[in-house]
Amino acid sequence: LLTPQIIRVQSPDGVKRITATKRETVATFLKKVAKEFGFRNNGFSIYTNRNRTGEITASQNKSLSLLKIKHGDMLFLYPSSPAGTSSETMDTSVSQSLRPVGVPQVVEDEIDQYLIKQDGKIYRNRDQQLCHHSPLGKCVHCVPLEPFDEDYLNHLEPPVKHMSFHAYIRKLTGGADKGKFVALENISCKIKSGCEGHPPWPEGICTKCQPSAITLNRQKYRHVDNIMFENHTIADRFLDFWRKTGNQHLGYLYGRYTEHKDIPLGIRAEVAAIYEPPQIGTQNSLEILDDPKAEVVDEIAAKLGLRKVGWIFTDLVSEDTRKGTVRYSRNKDTYYLSAEECITAGYFQNQQPNICRLSPDGHFGSKFVTVVATGGPDNQVHFEGYQVSNQCMALVRDECLLPCRDAPELGYAKESSSEQYVPDVFYKDIDKFGNEITQLARPLPVEYLIIDITTTFPKDPVYTFSISQNPFPIENRDVLGETQDFHSLATYLSQNTSSVFLDIISDFHLLLFLVTNEVMPLRDSISLLLEAVRTKNEELAQTWKKSEQWATIEQLCSTVGVQISGLQDYGAMGSSTHAASAAMWACQHCTYMNQPGTDHCEMCSLPRT
Repeated sequence: LLTPQIIRVQSPDGVKRITATKRETVATFLKKVAKEFGFRNNGFSIYTNRNRTGEITASQNKSLSLLKIKHGDMLFLYPSSPAGTSSETMDTSVSQSLRPVGVPQVVEDEIDQYLIKQDGKIYRNRDQQLCHHSPLGKCVHCVPLEPFDEDYLNHLEPPVKHMSFHAYIRKLTGGADKGKFVALENISCKIKSGCEGHPPWPEGICTKCQPSAITLNRQKYRHVDNIMFENHTIADRFLDFWRKTGNQHLGYLYGRYTEHKDIPLGIRAEVAAIYEPPQIGTQNSLEILDDPKAEVVDEIAAKLGLRKVGWIFTDLVSEDTRKGTVRYSRNKDTYYLSAEECITAGYFQNQQPNICRLSPDGHFGSKFVTVVATGGPDNQVHFEGYQVSNQCMALVRDECLLPCRDAPELGYAKESSSEQYVPDVFYKDIDKFGNEITQLARPLPVEYLIIDITTTFPKDPVYTFSISQNPFPIENRDVLGETQDFHSLATYLSQNTSSVFLDIISDFHLLLFLVTNEVMPLRDSISLLLEAVRTKNEELAQTWKKSEQWATIEQLCSTVGVQISGLQDYGAMGSSTHAASAAMWACQHCTYMNQPGTDHCEMCSLPRT
């Protein structure tokens, strides 16, 4: 009988042991290695030496004994590098070839791809008092600092408590190994499946399948370092709902991620528009309803070069209507985010994961932000930005965190039941004697879960969409009597008589109406117009306005009884358009276009009004 022998194979993912025999061919052995490490094809090379010499190639004629490979030997596996890369041309960041074995090939966001290529170091000028070297020399007082230097971040004005995510990656991937073995693991609070040594929970559990206990720590990094609204009009229009009703309101932020240059390797979420989904709001509560148009809104935003970057809600209570002041209710003596809001933020962040090449799951954390419009210390409306930590995201995803009914500043880690095993959750606190103690998170102060983000407005406003004194109504505001229909569209066109068609049509809420209205949705024929708005190309907009779709929109607008001055200037059908629209008439009840000479609607049979 052939005695089995164990060959150790070291890879960037760690060491694994392969069972083989002396007479086993190299080809058979390499197939075992590929299966063990999860390679589908021969996307790797194996060497007998760590310096990549003595490569072992597949051959049916050679056995392991002929290659002098014996029991206990160590072989070295390296994934195949992309063409054109070498150690000389590799930058300081983690190369794609150093991705842990088994990680799916992912395409990161554009801003992430950009920041990976940046140097990121903090360059300092020569200190006239402390530097005694030549102008070309460097010393400890002027040498560039790493982007994760905590002393530098703490001395910024204001101090930065959280380094940027890419600075955190640089910290992990620094050193001699360049982060060869770095893998950002997502926390799991669920029992691992596939454990066959015992009955399933609640009858049995073992250390292999049992999730580890969680000790909550302040997250040292954040995925987004700044939130910026392009202009004040975006926020003012959103706040108008509260001003007119006194009820709280919610919206989704659409924008883009850009570089935030105030922090090394920082990311900024720029907000270009706010979409308001169906909801029920009162003075002290909000309920989000199902939105059948959510998928279409994301699609249109993508064609405009935007994406959903966060959500915003109001928590405003008027204090003095004559002065226009609001109550300052969220502070260090109460709370900044309630437990229920943290859970909602965690739910949204889990829906919008951050694509990451260093995670075995292909994603890690989230760039989705939370903005609260609430009263500030000066009793004026302030916008406060937050995210919840990756630990909070895991607790929410695995349904381990609950809010406390009578204490909004406290959460509660669920206890295990016959239906669900919940790992123990702890947090560290200081007792009355000044000692650090570990507490069970029942209840849990939610400040352990919150990451604050500065929220700003630019000195020089930016306008992705045009601003009008008579803007098109915002969606889902029927409670205010502001409806999106062809009457409001006709009114909008009659009040905006600019000679530049792009200025008139470049309105986020108007574009959504053109795509989602039930009378004549333009989802399949509006791509050219969206491209014109995205690139601010008036010629493309002029080309689209000559289409049959816009001519039909004109017909529908001209039948609702609003006189639109200069409407024929926008159309492609001239006077014939207005002749046709004058002959046909739209039912005021169902908006069906009826033929001339009829007194009752052909669709709903109601009389013409």
